[in-house]
Amino acid sequence: MPTSFNQSVIEEFRANGGMVGGPFEGGDLLLLTTTGAKSGIERTTPLGYVRHGDSLLLIGSNLGAQHHPGWYHNLLAHPVVRVEIGTQTFQALAVPAEGTRREELFEHAVRVAPGYGDYQAQTTRPLPVVVLKKMSTELNAHLDYEEESLLPLLAEVPWPPAPPANTAEDS
Repeated sequence: MPTSFNQSVIEEFRANGGMVGGPFEGGDLLLLTTTGAKSGIERTTPLGYVRHGDSLLLIGSNLGAQHHPGWYHNLLAHPVVRVEIGTQTFQALAVPAEGTRREELFEHAVRVAPGYGDYQAQTTRPLPVVVLKKMSTELNAHLDYEEESLLPLLAEVPWPPAPPANTAEDS
């Protein structure tokens, strides 16, 4: 079976400490691993990114297509993602920017990488802007605790709650 373009970029990225040639040569490239929204299967995608302070920005351009990329749908369902930059790998929380914040971050991204403006011009949908925040060890431990301890308890709570029963005072 032939290797997909993305798979060949991923292999080159990992074999060369994050350096790749071809159309990505010299660009800011990372590998984003998301969990499939429906399948639950991990999927890795090479993506360009833009730095903004301590954060990394991803633009859901999908090369200007009329629909959002698959990785975007995945991180909406499962916002904890794995990021590889160079030889560094870390977990991050992926948060889509909205409203005025999205507009400001998109303008920043276009100043740094004007191609995103070209992609926006090709589609009627607003291109999503996703902020990646590196997760700390403490936050990971807290999320693990919630998953192991609190979620099973919350699963027992009926939702939506039943309406309150009529009392004598209600009559």
